[in-house]
Amino acid sequence: MKTVAVLGTFDTKGAEYAYLKELLEELGVKTLTIHAGVFDPLFTPDVSNAEVAAAAGADIKEISAKKDRALATEVLSKGTEALIPALYKEGKFDGIISLGGSGGTALATPAMRALPVGVPKVMVSTMASGNTSQYVGTSDIVMIPSVVDVAGLNTISTKIFGNAAAAIAGMVKNENKKEGSNKPLVAATMFGVTTPCVNFAQAYLEARGYEVLVFHATGAGGKSMEALIDGGFIKGVLDLTTTEWCDELVGGVLSAGPTRLDAAGKAGIPQVVSVGALDMVNFGPYDTVPAQFAGRNLYKHNPTVTLMRTTVDENRQLGEIIAEKLNKASGKTALFLPLKGVSMIDAEGQPFYGPEEDKMLFGTLKDRIDPGKVEVVEMDNLINDQVFAEAAAQKLIDMMEGK
Repeated sequence: MKTVAVLGTFDTKGAEYAYLKELLEELGVKTLTIHAGVFDPLFTPDVSNAEVAAAAGADIKEISAKKDRALATEVLSKGTEALIPALYKEGKFDGIISLGGSGGTALATPAMRALPVGVPKVMVSTMASGNTSQYVGTSDIVMIPSVVDVAGLNTISTKIFGNAAAAIAGMVKNENKKEGSNKPLVAATMFGVTTPCVNFAQAYLEARGYEVLVFHATGAGGKSMEALIDGGFIKGVLDLTTTEWCDELVGGVLSAGPTRLDAAGKAGIPQVVSVGALDMVNFGPYDTVPAQFAGRNLYKHNPTVTLMRTTVDENRQLGEIIAEKLNKASGKTALFLPLKGVSMIDAEGQPFYGPEEDKMLFGTLKDRIDPGKVEVVEMDNLINDQVFAEAAAQKLIDMMEGK
């Protein structure tokens, strides 16, 4: 019989969790109850809050005596983040569910994010109808809006809890048994203005026996790719679109954070990197572009996206950052430079055509790259030319196959 971990604060929301436990058992799954509250629970859990606190190197009695809710949430969250993956590795449960407001959601979701992709995760939350990126991160947590507060059993909450219980029970009882592809997984990065390039490369790789996962370089996409690389899923990386670094550097809306370009290098897996869409910073609608950028070269990509051309100095800084990242790589690494343009609109006659900006980018990269660690390949092409895309794909194949 499958087991669902029920994680939460059984002191303040004991009645709700007791009800959820009953629903799950009626649906034919066992439960593993884990108490992450500060005080005594309404019912006896399988895993106590003392065990959760101990996993974070803390004493639950000391925490409760301080009566500091923020401190307690932080410590118990760290405890669950350490304990839950360990319990899963021991085969103690098959999926996990939790209920809560902002505090309960902040407490439970770090532990869910620490579980592998594919492990069923359901979070019933008052925060589920807003921006959930801080809770979901790069994981596959299913967030269900609680509609009303998680504060008592009533006509609405019991319906929501019932649906959530049925969802997690269905997930663990109906595991997908179909075998996935055994082909080596390659991660590739795409943006609208580099789509032809990645399409050519993807077709080339798939025709030669590889499975390609394409990530949209919108911040979340880059983070997801890096997380899957960290998780050991990816065998090679075709990082043709590194545009998220423009937003990180300049202050656009699609940053993937300062660790972008770290994972493949740390994992030591082969990577072919290019400079796709380093000509642009992303903002929302035209009137949302910060006043400090007035007078810059702006392009209305669509009604909700405004692009801003990177400057010569910004391209110098981007070259320095990317060179530094690639020089740290422990695995085979190649850098491909399309000398005629880095995006669909960085071409002669297009709105972001910038020979001086590109010259600075390419020159900085060539000056800063360590040739003993990174192979630099210059091609007199646009990034979206088929010959460029296929050359980059073949280079990755060669590195993956040890040629």
